[in-house]
Amino acid sequence: MTPPASVPVSTESIRRKVSVVLGSQWGDEGKGKLVDLLAKDIDVCVRCQGGNNAGHTIVVDGVKYAFHMLPSGLVNPGCTAVVGSGVVVHLPSFFEELADLEAKGLNCDGRLLISDRCHIVFDFHQIVDGLKEAELGRGSIGTTRKGIGPAYSTKASRSGIRIHHLYQPEEFEKRLRAIVESRRKRYGHFEYDVDAELKKYSQLAEKLRPMVVDSVDYLHTAISQDNKKVLVEGANALMLDLDFGTYPYVTSSNTSIGGVCTGLGFPPTCIGNVIGVVKAYTTRVGGGPFPSEQLNKDGELLQSVGAEYGVTTGRPRRCGWLDMVVLRYSNRINGYTSINLTKLDVLSVFDEIKVAMSYEIDGKLVNSFPADLQKLESAKVNYVTLPGWKSDISKCRTWDQLPEACQKYVEFIARELNVPIEWIGVGPGRDDMIHIKV
Repeated sequence: MTPPASVPVSTESIRRKVSVVLGSQWGDEGKGKLVDLLAKDIDVCVRCQGGNNAGHTIVVDGVKYAFHMLPSGLVNPGCTAVVGSGVVVHLPSFFEELADLEAKGLNCDGRLLISDRCHIVFDFHQIVDGLKEAELGRGSIGTTRKGIGPAYSTKASRSGIRIHHLYQPEEFEKRLRAIVESRRKRYGHFEYDVDAELKKYSQLAEKLRPMVVDSVDYLHTAISQDNKKVLVEGANALMLDLDFGTYPYVTSSNTSIGGVCTGLGFPPTCIGNVIGVVKAYTTRVGGGPFPSEQLNKDGELLQSVGAEYGVTTGRPRRCGWLDMVVLRYSNRINGYTSINLTKLDVLSVFDEIKVAMSYEIDGKLVNSFPADLQKLESAKVNYVTLPGWKSDISKCRTWDQLPEACQKYVEFIARELNVPIEWIGVGPGRDDMIHIKV
């Protein structure tokens, strides 16, 4: 029997790999700055999950740009930004964010696209978000109350509304009325004018129409036919992943490498570099366990020197020492090919620096990050202490300019993770970055 003829495969499409930037801790690591840096050599920047509960700040020539839902690659004029299928979109916020960026001088005409498969976050989702938090009382999760969780809930229950439904008026109205009614049955009556919402979204749909694309077709064509370089900007971070984070104190999407595949329709074979962004210490916002948190002067100093306040909510971030248990676990799941170590300059104020190396639970060392939060709350954290460098590194632009103790801290992290550190952030500005593999 004659074997079937092989199908020719474009070697160029195989070589062209998608690069991915992911948060390795609890978010707020500084992913946006690296994306901005990489986007100078990238054609397409993509968001794969989350919504406007994310927050990236980029400083260019003294101008501060705050990104929440839109890919931060927009800062670079040669880059097209795509909001992928896995993102949930609150359209009023989408256009407000776009208007704010354009008011600061960014021309986004023709450079911003959105998947027709994105689910829509409505104002009633935000109302329900607040009602759910109130219902939890003292056990609340500490969400941003942007309606992200309720939107993903309607998506999972197959009652959600997607972007393409905007262009099917009868279907859109039927779905919106049905879902609002179901939420009123669950939470009691709340004020929400469905007729006004229908009118508002009819106008928003026309404003959005030029940006709507089949993102699966667009992205695969960009890679395989147009030979474009694609960069995926992850939102949130691994420890907030719905499956692998500190559940239930997590976000409502998969923030790991798996979320890139499911949120964009990329097979794993498309993915090349996976860059983990690691803050030189640890922070988190909202409730949930935080083993290396420092509820003392060290934590207060990290918060004040690091300006640790949320971009999206303005809430102060909880602060603590770097946690290698978290980072080893994060690396196992995401498989980082290199690391961007950020905010190293913040540690310059300390005489000595601690790093969490392991946990003991019930007198036994644990090899991974535990799922049981009650056990985690009782964990004893084992630290090592490293010398500080007590000098300003914000002007350093090469490895050799860093103090010896600072170099040793960076080398320690790279050695413990067995992953090269390729970028080192030493300040908030676009150019405050050292590029070298350690």
